[in-house]
Parts: sequence; structure tokens; C-alpha cells
Amino acid sequence: MTKKEKIAVFPGSFDPITSGHVDLVKRAAPVFDTIIVAIGINTEKQYLFDLDQRMKWLKSVFKPFPNVEVDYFEGLTAEYCKKVKANYLLRGLRNASDFDYEKTISQLNQIIGGNLETVFLISRPEFSHISSTIVREIIIGGGDATPFLPKEIEISLPKGT
Repeated sequence: MTKKEKIAVFPGSFDPITSGHVDLVKRAAPVFDTIIVAIGINTEKQYLFDLDQRMKWLKSVFKPFPNVEVDYFEGLTAEYCKKVKANYLLRGLRNASDFDYEKTISQLNQIIGGNLETVFLISRPEFSHISSTIVREIIIGGGDATPFLPKEIEISLPKGT
């Protein structure tokens, strides 16, 4: 009997990637054969950093992890998971609000994605207050976001902000 490879997708906008994101992937890496950190592209959404920049950051941050790949996709996450033969979604939970939202998304993804299971990791306390949204606000406001970013990331504001 051949063992089925455990492939997980960790989807997000990663606009920008935070130390909390990195911690989740580090903790999940021993559990899965492959983790695909995938930028979901929403054409309706305005991003602070372009796709190329976010891809470069992800590749740099996860270079030391042999079982972590970086990719991007458009459309439904569940459809992307089918395409890459992933049977797991990796998601982080910072608080009860995250859980309520993620539970609903997980249930919908299970219907759409067939046997797609969502694996939740609870954020460590030192990362539970960090979100890309808050980090973007700090950056736009001219503050120092480095305490919330992986050391590989140097932020320079895009033109026009």
C-alpha cells in the first residue's frame, strides 16, 4: 500500500507576510510532506505590495525549508487545492473571532473541495496580536513595522502611498 503524500496549502494575501505567518509554517512543517504557501489573488482587492514583491519575500523567508513551496492562484482556494492535489488547508487562529470566521470557511471548503480538511494552529501568544492589516496600517502611517515582520523583509513603501 502506497502512502498518500500529505500536502497542505497555506493561503493568504501575505500583504505583507508577518512573523506570525512564518511561525505557523515553521510549526506545521514537520507535520506535512509539503506545504504550499500560496498567495490568493483577488482582482477586487487593492494590495499595498505587488505580487512580484510578495512572491520574492515568501521565497526568501521559506528558502531554508525544503518542504515549503511558494505559489499564487486566482479563484477559489478549494479549486486550487484540487489542482495541486492538496488534501489539507493550513490556517492560523489568533482569537475567537478568527475561529468563527475560519470554521465557516472550513465547512464551505469541505463541501466544495471534497475531502479537503482544514488544520488549525493556534497562534502563539507573542504573535496573536499581529495581522497583515495592522502591519499595513503601521507601514502606511510611517511607523516601524519591523518588530512584526520576518528579518528577511525590508519594507519600502510602494510609489503613491
